[in-house]
Amino acid sequence: MAAGLGLIPGMASAAVGPSAPAAPVRAELGKTALKTYHSPADRSVRTALPTAGNKAAAAQAQSAAGNPQLDLDISGSTHTALGLEVKSTITSEDVPLDVTIDWGDGKTDKVTTKGSGERWDAHTYTEVGEYQVKVTVIDAANGVQSVNGFTHLTHGTEFNPYAPTRLLDTRNGTGTKAGKVAGRGTTRVKVTGIGGIPAGGSGSASGVEAVALNVTVTNTAEPGHITVWEGDGDDTGVPTTSNLNYAAGQSVSNLVIVPVGADGYVDLFNGGWAPADLVVDITGYFTHTPASGYTTMAPTRFVDTRDGLGTPQGRLAGRKSFGAQIGGVKGVPKGVTAVALNVTVTNPKDAGHLSLYPGGGTLPTASSLNFAAGETVANSVIVPVGPDGTVNVFNGSWSPADVVVDVVGYYSKDGKAAYSPTGNYRYLDTRVPGDWYPGGKFPARGYIAKGFAVIDDPAGDEAYVMNTTVTNTSDAGFLSVAPSPFPWLVNDQPGAPVPPRPVSSNLNWTAGKTVANLAQASDGEHGVIHFWNQGWKDADLIVDVYGVYQTR
Repeated sequence: MAAGLGLIPGMASAAVGPSAPAAPVRAELGKTALKTYHSPADRSVRTALPTAGNKAAAAQAQSAAGNPQLDLDISGSTHTALGLEVKSTITSEDVPLDVTIDWGDGKTDKVTTKGSGERWDAHTYTEVGEYQVKVTVIDAANGVQSVNGFTHLTHGTEFNPYAPTRLLDTRNGTGTKAGKVAGRGTTRVKVTGIGGIPAGGSGSASGVEAVALNVTVTNTAEPGHITVWEGDGDDTGVPTTSNLNYAAGQSVSNLVIVPVGADGYVDLFNGGWAPADLVVDITGYFTHTPASGYTTMAPTRFVDTRDGLGTPQGRLAGRKSFGAQIGGVKGVPKGVTAVALNVTVTNPKDAGHLSLYPGGGTLPTASSLNFAAGETVANSVIVPVGPDGTVNVFNGSWSPADVVVDVVGYYSKDGKAAYSPTGNYRYLDTRVPGDWYPGGKFPARGYIAKGFAVIDDPAGDEAYVMNTTVTNTSDAGFLSVAPSPFPWLVNDQPGAPVPPRPVSSNLNWTAGKTVANLAQASDGEHGVIHFWNQGWKDADLIVDVYGVYQTR
């Protein structure tokens, strides 16, 4: 295991298929895809102002009301988890007007304006959900008002922990017909409407927007990669990004956070040229219903069997388990519903797997990490926490192995950050020159600094979900992903101070290996993330971005 193994906000795996063009870089990665609404003026409802206790007077006022052209066109837009902007276009005579924006959550904004014109108003919701937004313009002098509105579904979603459960296994026909997935072929897994999971897919107020899956490829004959996305059963739309890599004869498991299609399915593409088996286990899902928000934290080691941290010293015996106390210690509050972990196995005597599950729960058939004899492997894991605040770790091998567990974040009822998918796109590929990186290998013992939000204004970004992949390696090493301690203008200046080198790692590699892991990485106070090559030889780095947790 590389010196300083520690793991940072990480949680899944990626993979490198054929070299793909670098995706366009957005100035503000904190913004998800723009979501818009429009309710035109012909939908506005113009009525006389109510006259209390006198219906005849009200009818007379309506028939005699001035300002006959008073109407209201409204548009809404959002590119963050909990924010909404409303544009109100008012048509009116040149008279004073009272405007009220009812955001649908019990909050209103009131302003006074005059005559025709446009105005913009912004709001941040404290909870995810569906809201009825209504704008009212009142012309008191003429006794008339105009009302228009729309239904807003927040971009952001919250996490619902789910006991690790197998949804797909091509080896025995679980969730699909038995048989390997063909090379360059796809399979589909049904996520919604199973075992208490809501039935609706993405885009629905009551459906599942995204899902946390542990994806395993096994029985491989040639190298390849796996891509997971919210497909529609048509492999013509496979993203250029990937979620895990594999070599011939290798079993690889990786956590993936992926949007769910409108039909409730997720698609998996085998990017290799030979058939392979796929296994998919669910550990939780994201909905627009308030559940558990995310809180990032500095990677903190809770368990290391090599020195007796968090459990008795010594390798975890084959077919045995231990419980790790997570809730209520080392900055993790009591009552958390799930935790985001980096789990590493090292010094294994034989091949096997690890399974993590909530304390007090039943050992699942689902696995969290696969390893070979003598191999050091890290994988990101999201796992529910038992009522007593513990998580169990089971060694599925018949031989002992050392286990390291780092906590990188947690989900709780009090968590403020909601998750929004940003779409699958390649943000960095050192193999391909881009418009902000000139290309060339990731320098040994060096780092790449990149702004991930508005410079020095992270806009409530708690963490980014990204796959980090290291390839074209010629020696052993490890990758660290950490927020910059300096503002961007300091990072970007000649002779800028060198930040302290992180001691934690996101993934480990050996010579000739391509290794990936999905990171839930904080961009810190300045919206800048550092990617460190902690090895002594240059290597290539690929970063694929999938989503962002935001508090506004």
